[in-house]
Amino acid sequence: MVKEEAKSLPVELSEKAGVENNGFVQNEALDDKEADTSSQEEMPKTCSIEVDPVALEDLLLKPYAGMPKEVLLKFSSQARYRVTREILFWLIIAGTVVLVGATIAVIALSPKCLDWWQASPIYQIYPRSFKDSDMDGNGDLRGIQEKLDHITYLNIKTIWITSFFKSPLKDLGYGAEDFYDVDPMFGSMSDFENLLAAIHDRGLKVIVDLVPNHTSDKHQWFQLSRNRTGKYTDYYVWQDCARTAGSVTPPNNWLSIFGNSSWQFDEVRNQCYLHQFGKEQPDLNFHNPAVQQEIHDIIKFWLGKGIDGFSFGSVKFLLEATHLRDEPQVNKSWNPESITAYSQLYHDYTTTQVGLHDILRSFRQTMDEYSREPGRYRFMGSDDDEKEDIEAIMMYYGRTFIQEADFPFNFNLINMKNLSGSSVFEAVNLWMKNMPAGKWPNWATGNPNAARISSRIGKDYVNVMNMLLLTLPGTPVTYYGEEIGMGNIVSENVSEEHVNSDPVAVTFPEKSPMQWDGKANAGFTEGNSSWLPVNSDYHSVNVEIQTTSSNSTLNLYRELTSLRNNELPIHRGWMCYIWNDSNVFVYVRELDGLDRVFMMVLNFGQEATTDLKALVPHLPSEAIVRLSTNLSNAGKAVNTKLIKTEMGEGLVLEYKTAKPVHTMEAFQGNCFVAEKACYSSAFNLLYVNC
Repeated sequence: MVKEEAKSLPVELSEKAGVENNGFVQNEALDDKEADTSSQEEMPKTCSIEVDPVALEDLLLKPYAGMPKEVLLKFSSQARYRVTREILFWLIIAGTVVLVGATIAVIALSPKCLDWWQASPIYQIYPRSFKDSDMDGNGDLRGIQEKLDHITYLNIKTIWITSFFKSPLKDLGYGAEDFYDVDPMFGSMSDFENLLAAIHDRGLKVIVDLVPNHTSDKHQWFQLSRNRTGKYTDYYVWQDCARTAGSVTPPNNWLSIFGNSSWQFDEVRNQCYLHQFGKEQPDLNFHNPAVQQEIHDIIKFWLGKGIDGFSFGSVKFLLEATHLRDEPQVNKSWNPESITAYSQLYHDYTTTQVGLHDILRSFRQTMDEYSREPGRYRFMGSDDDEKEDIEAIMMYYGRTFIQEADFPFNFNLINMKNLSGSSVFEAVNLWMKNMPAGKWPNWATGNPNAARISSRIGKDYVNVMNMLLLTLPGTPVTYYGEEIGMGNIVSENVSEEHVNSDPVAVTFPEKSPMQWDGKANAGFTEGNSSWLPVNSDYHSVNVEIQTTSSNSTLNLYRELTSLRNNELPIHRGWMCYIWNDSNVFVYVRELDGLDRVFMMVLNFGQEATTDLKALVPHLPSEAIVRLSTNLSNAGKAVNTKLIKTEMGEGLVLEYKTAKPVHTMEAFQGNCFVAEKACYSSAFNLLYVNC
């Protein structure tokens, strides 16, 4: 039967055993038979049947690798392939949305990472006393570079170098003769650049001092100003003053911090200039915008060199009242003619004047221009010791939306009049309760203008003060040599030669040369002598000998910095006061989400026994000594009902609890946190909303 071709196709079926043809591959055997025309074999009989062509095509055509586009399109439109494809597409879209959402959530919930100036302790170096590289008896920049391994050995990543600008050194370098150059005593600009590169190669940061209030009287600006040359005429604070019979009557009763009048008559200009420090350090006139611009240019120059920040010193003196009124006397009954000491006046018109913080904020803005590169934030600190006015100090932090200093340096622990557990608590609490919300604290136990710990409060308390410094919240600042317990040099150490060569030196016994080893001059210099004598105890108090002593001040310091760097509760957690009395100060460091708590029991008095379990509800009956000022006690278990501490002993106790102190009602007013963070053990990350 034959049908129309549009409806059916004839298919021949072999009545004999046929040869199967799979797909579109032609059977070679069949080809051979067809090609053999000489064969006389009878051809097989065929018959025709009706087959639907579409069904036949579906029956014969299956997906295969390398199929052409025309074949692929035939399958793509089929429901079983189309639905699968759409399901996969929407699964990818949904997964992408979830991934983006999770990323946004992690970013939104993650706390701000601590910046470099928060994460590491700061090591302050007085360069003239750190290491002498050229045997002239004065420390220098190459000497600092030689000893950078010591900084990394201490687990410290930030160095603060005090003033090294070219200067007559009348005030040990703070009255600069040239803000754009290095004093030859310390080396050259090339030496500084090499030091900076070496610091950054080690992953360290460097802060330098800048005192913008005054210059040296040798500075070119002052020489031009005293001659009334162009714009420099009003670069300094000049005033007429009466002069009769060789006697000068100053414009008012203002005093220098070193005593006597802060006005000095200049023969060249025939006027008096203001100097709130030494007469060789004339005050710049910050009411003059050109002077402010000069300081901005200096900031840009050194930031352009690559430094990581500034400590601006003596900034409260930048502006003076233009009305020049006499400052009020502390005791009005005193004869005004007899007043010569700085402490005898209230300095209402020469410190912290209106407009001061505007100037400092402008410094901050200039520094921010150099902070835009990721990882290159430029730190700004202010170095002014307002002993009696904590509110004035806190102003240097800036306001909620107006940034100023990252922090003003905190000297509360240096200014304590006596040592006890309670006095240490008061010094710490004074800062913490007055610090603006969200700001970062800092602590220092020594600096170039204060007696060293061992000389100020006694050798027995060096270790416990270092333990306090490195376990409080915030950034600790260590003055060079405190990590080994160096003390002041005493007057009998100072020879007549030193007095004659540098009379100023003997008034600063806390600046004695760093004690590196037990060799001559404590390894500070290979020359015959040093600019200041080395402390006589250098044979037993030096870096080399303490490195090899397991229970030394140096090794304890390293253990403390390691603990601070590696333990989140101490790095950025809560601090809660537990107890203080005449002997001990007790506080905890803890973090939301972590069940591990560190409790510091620090003795600043005499031998004492403290019942911690009675002070803290839910405190375990036993704690582990994580660190002790006696390193051999580390790892021991102690009874929290009976914690004994010797004079100057410090303990870092570790215990686990499900009830942290900062969540307890009884301690709500005693707890502080600067950069709040919570720990998720499930995801091993920090988050903020907890």
